[in-house]
Amino acid sequence: MTEPRDRWAVETPPEPEKDGSEAPEWPMPEGSKESPRPVPPPAPPFSWPNSEDEPPKHEFHHPLDRVTGSLPRRLRIAVDWIVTIVGAIAIVLAIKAWVVNPYRIPSSSMEPTLHCARPATGCEARFSDRVLANRFVYRFSDPERGDVVVFETPPQAKAKCGAGGTFVKRIIGLPGETVGIRLRRGAAFVYIDGQRLEEPYIEQDRRDIGPGERFRVPLDHYFVMGDNRAQSCDSRVWGFVPEENLIGRVFMTYWPPNRISFR
Repeated sequence: MTEPRDRWAVETPPEPEKDGSEAPEWPMPEGSKESPRPVPPPAPPFSWPNSEDEPPKHEFHHPLDRVTGSLPRRLRIAVDWIVTIVGAIAIVLAIKAWVVNPYRIPSSSMEPTLHCARPATGCEARFSDRVLANRFVYRFSDPERGDVVVFETPPQAKAKCGAGGTFVKRIIGLPGETVGIRLRRGAAFVYIDGQRLEEPYIEQDRRDIGPGERFRVPLDHYFVMGDNRAQSCDSRVWGFVPEENLIGRVFMTYWPPNRISFR
């Protein structure tokens, strides 16, 4: 006679035998129609893609690679260097032609504002000042009185000053104005349309001693003078500067280092 089973007892699966044999399967409840779930196959081992399966793709860093990509490596490097050097030269030339250009002060006509190198007459410095001229500023604005400008010398200047090329002077008279040179106490002063022009950049001992003159500035022309009036060959000698001869306005002294300044 079997012992009565406790109605609240929970059945547990039989323990596997200790002899190493597999445990019996868990019995399905009676009347259940669900079939045992199939065991999924094992996942394949993970592997990195094999680089040998596909040929490497060439990456183009810039458009030139598309042109030289089929060339040998050494030839591609040579072409790249040539293009870089030519491009750099083109940029420098473009900047000099349309933006900024350097100039050296060769004479004492602009002393003491801009120095020239001794032992030239009237020069105060050991080294000549080197300046930068803004070549595009007059495309957007008109020249003003007091601007220190670089300009192509007119034919009369080449004939009377014995020098050509480019000059650096200060604009004194504007188109349509009357520029007068008058003597006061043995020194010459500038008058614009009858009004004396204040010139703090002129040292008293660098003023000239005349003669007194009057100049009527034509339209589209400018009257220029050097700050060292006693040693400047300027519009008093050879006339006016056509507007188209103006190259640019001096805005910076960049050499020597102790003379670096903006104006």
